[in-house]
Amino acid sequence: MMHPTNYTGILIGAVAAWIFGAIYYTALGRIWLAAQGKTIEQCKAEQAGKSKLMFYLPFLLSFIGALIVGVVLYGIMTHTGLFTARAGAISGAFCWLGFVLTTITINNAYQGRRWCLTAIDAAHWLVVLIIIGAIVGWVGP
Repeated sequence: MMHPTNYTGILIGAVAAWIFGAIYYTALGRIWLAAQGKTIEQCKAEQAGKSKLMFYLPFLLSFIGALIVGVVLYGIMTHTGLFTARAGAISGAFCWLGFVLTTITINNAYQGRRWCLTAIDAAHWLVVLIIIGAIVGWVGP
């Protein structure tokens, strides 16, 4: 039987995480580009060749992804029966450790990416999962 879902916490968590990501990558933009082996000029040239849709698509996908993360964390908390900010943050951190950190690390290792890029992206996702989990847990079922 499906339990009713409180989409308010999921939406607030997704918005908060999306805003965090914008601030985080703006602050670390040059370091993040360097970790990819790119310059700001290369990035601008790549962006200039994109249509508006392709330019904005990653931002839209980031938000949709944050919504999905919220739904999944809500489901985990529903199954554990623990709806608190602390429980949500811990659930997010455990999901990050078990699924996100491992996946990013393995993919970047096979692709020969720099460890700095792995650290930057992994830290971002850790905070995103903690933010979303804490908000979903705080708002409750």
